[in-house]
Amino acid sequence: MSISHLCSLQAPDSGTNTLQVGDVFRDVPLTREHLKCCLALFFVFAIEAWEMMIIVYTAPLIAQDFALDTLAVGNLIGAMFIGMLLGSLAWGKVAECIGRKRAIIWSLALYGVISLASAFAPNYMFLYGLRMLSGVAAVGMMVVTFAHFQELLPLRHRGALSVYLAAGWPIGMLLALGVTVWLLPLGWRAIIVLSSLGSLWALVVARWVPESPYWLAGANKQQQARSVIERLSLGAVIIPEHIQLQIDQTTQGHQRELFSAALCKISVLQIVVNFTFSWGYWGLQTWLPTLLQQRGLSLPQSYGFIALSALFMIPGYMAASWLTTRWGRKKTIIAFISASVVAGYGFANVQSLEMLYVSNFSLAFFSLGAWGVWGTWIGELYPTPLRTIGYGWAIFAQRVANIMAPSLIGALIAYGSSFNLTITLINGFMFVTVLLVLFIPETEGKALQ
Repeated sequence: MSISHLCSLQAPDSGTNTLQVGDVFRDVPLTREHLKCCLALFFVFAIEAWEMMIIVYTAPLIAQDFALDTLAVGNLIGAMFIGMLLGSLAWGKVAECIGRKRAIIWSLALYGVISLASAFAPNYMFLYGLRMLSGVAAVGMMVVTFAHFQELLPLRHRGALSVYLAAGWPIGMLLALGVTVWLLPLGWRAIIVLSSLGSLWALVVARWVPESPYWLAGANKQQQARSVIERLSLGAVIIPEHIQLQIDQTTQGHQRELFSAALCKISVLQIVVNFTFSWGYWGLQTWLPTLLQQRGLSLPQSYGFIALSALFMIPGYMAASWLTTRWGRKKTIIAFISASVVAGYGFANVQSLEMLYVSNFSLAFFSLGAWGVWGTWIGELYPTPLRTIGYGWAIFAQRVANIMAPSLIGALIAYGSSFNLTITLINGFMFVTVLLVLFIPETEGKALQ
């Protein structure tokens, strides 16, 4: 991008040269700085997944230690989700106030301290309370990471690399599962202690990841925004001092603006999609070890089954990443969630162990590929002042489903619901998700506002 080209992009009604940050990123080259940011934020997302799944994998050990029934275990799994629900809307606003980077660092640090304390909980109630507080802290990573990463990427690479970022989820699952199996003889407390040390990754984020130039421009930190763009492009794009970087100024970053006349339809749709999609996914994942034992697998065999499922998620993300830049967000998600519905139906009605594996691996491939694209799509629906706030509402809706689904599925299992009925109920939410995304506008190839 030449300086003369930059200078030609100016507001027609202004006496000063102005340039939208989103237009700058149309021609920013992909560099090693982007890849460093990707690696750093990839593991932030992996740590988030690790933290969310570690309580699921250690639940049988905790239940044995504290003599808990299935309903109490379901409530304990839901405790972190309650905390995430309470913190989700706040973290979006925090990120708008102090910046994306500092919000992620604070979220990592606070989660580590609280999670470490939960490893020493003397009883169920203390553990429940600390896991809930851990959720309040950790949800900041989920609310901010996708938006931050998108605001660092060249336009033509934004979709593909954002989906790759989401692939941190199965890596986090595998790490959590590996640590659980490795430290199983030492008990759940040792597992939680090691899990908490993931918060030290905040040091890597502080060193490798710059602040969002979109946020810096919105905060009128012009020189810092220029410096970040120069750093990301390795000097290929230099914004002259006389050019004012701008973002969409039609919103001020207030929660109520998500439900203004211009954005209400989009906000309601994405919130409901996050609820139905999350219910369909988490309703299965939180009780998968128990459901598999109903099918005759031992607990160690169930862990192996989950590990293989996580491995199949990775090519799902890769396929979705490749397709989203060719088909667009909408077509890719519709195809992947529809395939998930078919795989879920097969999983509910299998008659052999072999088909149980095939159907679940297909479900993992398509559902997680869809999650990767969906996480990218959410942030593209909003202007910069509302981007993390919109993510906050998305995570809020997911956590409502996360709280309700484990408890309801736990109750169904406790009262003797069949494997088939339980999975069919979960699968219905995935089908509703397909119908809803039909009404969300396509964003592939569009600059962030």
